[in-house]
Amino acid sequence: MTEETIQLELDDSGLAPGLPAPENPRDQVQDVPYRPVEFRDDDLPAALERCATWLRQAQEWLGEPLDVLAIHLDYDDRQGSPYYDVKLLCNEEDLAGVPIAIRNKK
Repeated sequence: MTEETIQLELDDSGLAPGLPAPENPRDQVQDVPYRPVEFRDDDLPAALERCATWLRQAQEWLGEPLDVLAIHLDYDDRQGSPYYDVKLLCNEEDLAGVPIAIRNKK
């Protein structure tokens, strides 16, 4: 049995350089496992809208549905912090662009 090696171009945080970044400075892609992509806001609909926009952009970039393992909603009631914290727990291989690399290798 032969295993194929796929060469990936990743940035310092292990993400594909072409992966769309969440646009709002409060939002971020976090570390492994199951790379949480976080959207924070005092307005829950605004956080959910940014989440949906990013998900559409990431799926368009990936060329297939992004593997979202879970959606987590939490709140942060510390002074000066956005209240709502929406996290998409995403497959790290998708965020690294593995499906793109596989298609390009063919």
